[in-house]
Amino acid sequence: MEYTEGRIGRIFILRIDHGEDFLSEMDAFVRKKGINCGIVQFLGALAEGRMVTGPEKAVLPPSPHFEGFSGGWEIFGTASIFTGSDGPHIHYHASAGRGAEALTGCLREKAEAYIVVEVFITEIIGIQARRTPEPVTGLNLPSFGRKKSDQ
Repeated sequence: MEYTEGRIGRIFILRIDHGEDFLSEMDAFVRKKGINCGIVQFLGALAEGRMVTGPEKAVLPPSPHFEGFSGGWEIFGTASIFTGSDGPHIHYHASAGRGAEALTGCLREKAEAYIVVEVFITEIIGIQARRTPEPVTGLNLPSFGRKKSDQ
């Protein structure tokens, strides 16, 4: 286990409008505002999107299993923001549903807003967290530089 400690910085509230791509709007906003670490909460609806709903097989490194959806799905979720090799990186997890269908997973590639997506970003300051390559999983995971034994 690794850990870090920081404090709350700025707080932002965004409205992503009908037809806008939630993921690209968020990426542009986070870069423009220089948010290097934070927590995101969001709710609304998507006209269509794609998400990773788990691995194809439970092995490391994982191969992602994608599911797409369209037709106006309700959505709510959370995300983390950490600096990566090319600036801020947002990692989204969400649940989306329409009628009796539901998906939960990692939003990726496409997330077109239907009517509106409301977003709340809490910036975390005073820490040195980064996304770094982790050899066992093959993924870029958050690294905080302090191990549990350093307490």
